[in-house]
Amino acid sequence: MQNGQRVAIVTGGSRGIGAAIVVELLQQEWTVVNLTRKGLGIEEFALDSHLSPRLIAMSCDITQANSLKSALSQVHERLGRIDALVNNAGIHREEKSHLMSEATWDEVMDTNAKAVFISCKEAYPYLIQQPASVIINIGSFFDKMGVKSNLAYCSSKAAVGAITRCLAVEWASKGVRVLDVAPGYIETALNQDAMKGPLGEFLAKRIPRKTPGTPKEVASLVATLMQPNMSFLTGDTIYIDGAHAIAH
Repeated sequence: MQNGQRVAIVTGGSRGIGAAIVVELLQQEWTVVNLTRKGLGIEEFALDSHLSPRLIAMSCDITQANSLKSALSQVHERLGRIDALVNNAGIHREEKSHLMSEATWDEVMDTNAKAVFISCKEAYPYLIQQPASVIINIGSFFDKMGVKSNLAYCSSKAAVGAITRCLAVEWASKGVRVLDVAPGYIETALNQDAMKGPLGEFLAKRIPRKTPGTPKEVASLVATLMQPNMSFLTGDTIYIDGAHAIAH
């Protein structure tokens, strides 16, 4: 860009954690391109007028290499640079393992794991052109847990951690950092009603602080990890779950 403003690609940034990440990055002077299937902006926030010009919404099927290749090419042509990629888009399907169809398995793995690989691969030629470039993959603390009826989801998020580690080692010499941010239970507009029922009661017993996290807390962590002064941090999975996974 003319003023050298940093450019971040965020996938699935229209709501929930993704939208919070978009807003946080805009507030920290990033230009943000939100990639969604329908090319949506952010649904949960009314942006201040000085922030909205730096948000670009583009349509993209992140599970298809050609779609991602085209979108990233357009971004680079228009803005002149890509400094960061945040792989946030993901889906969750809850089914008993012995009843799960291959179609469900493929749907979850394609969106949560394959798309992460594709987007990293397609962004790589642009990221290596910039100093202090970074990829943040949004995983889950389910990556290390055994959760009933969550075989596909847990497997996909474990794959995100493995992708992160392998790329971090391979691309460090090119100046590209790769990190996995793995949230625990985060209250969003999609699940806030459920949080008021049995799920909320369960989490109050399991999470030491008694309440789930917020999208803002995850977004603040992501934005901090993307700063150039974090240059020695790469390849790690960083859990933000309120000590839920380790509490007994």
